[in-house]
Amino acid sequence: MNDPTMPADREHADANASSGTQTLTTAEAGARNGFLRWFMPELPLARVAVFRVFIYIFIIIDVLTISGDVIAHGWTPEFYQPLWLARALHIPAVSVLGAQILLAVIIVSSLLAAAGVIQRLSGWAAALSFGAWMFYTQGYGYVAHDHMALVIAAFVLPTIGAARFRDVATTSARAGWALRVVQIAVVLTYFYSVLMKWIASGNIAHWGNGAVIIWALMRRGAEWSKPFLEMPGLLIAAQWATLVFEFLSPIALFLKGKWLYGVVAFFCLFHLMTYLALGIHFLPTVICWAAFLPLERLVPGRFAAPEARG
Repeated sequence: MNDPTMPADREHADANASSGTQTLTTAEAGARNGFLRWFMPELPLARVAVFRVFIYIFIIIDVLTISGDVIAHGWTPEFYQPLWLARALHIPAVSVLGAQILLAVIIVSSLLAAAGVIQRLSGWAAALSFGAWMFYTQGYGYVAHDHMALVIAAFVLPTIGAARFRDVATTSARAGWALRVVQIAVVLTYFYSVLMKWIASGNIAHWGNGAVIIWALMRRGAEWSKPFLEMPGLLIAAQWATLVFEFLSPIALFLKGKWLYGVVAFFCLFHLMTYLALGIHFLPTVICWAAFLPLERLVPGRFAAPEARG
């Protein structure tokens, strides 16, 4: 029963404590400095519940398709070239049986985590097994940076604790922190891409004025995109435009409302075009753009808590 004499902040905190979910009230968040208010915003736990489904279901799709080469790698352990973190952790080459067991753990734990069953345990099992899977798929001569945000999402989600679809009106700073970390990982995927282009070319102008897109279209371009080979000026302009929006991608961390939705739509359309033109999809990063969206709005009203339907 609500006590009319109890301050709203105290009532909110007591309600959260009784439900077993640790949250921060608006007053507590307001007492922090501006950076912490930005870095740990109070966000609905229902947003996490929906995002969790997106991430864990996609992890299953990923290990079965995009990064489904780990079991085959088990037959050639002599070609294993561990990443620096794998070397630091002394992770050995995987065997065929080990890869099969790892795949089973990923699928089972991801299904449990997506369904919200023993959320912390299943979440950590999915994170650790998927992280190991990434070491093995990336440890054979090719490193794909499109998985960075997805791996980080898998590791921060278990830190939130219980998050249910009905928790539309229940906010948590832990939820805000986890989603903010995923957002930062998403934009750094693009920002770091510019830095690597600069480092690899020695001069960013060399990359911008080069024949990168021309080479890509010649090598793997779709038939409809071949006529663009006759427009080198347009392709060079597209390269410079890519550098600019990748460099400016961190702006997404500070936008709200329609401006933020516009940026998310722009990057998703960019990846759609690169897929249609070059067959490069970048789906592990694209799915993580969902961390910027108010996903709790996808929860049907009948599943929301009574106070949220109010």
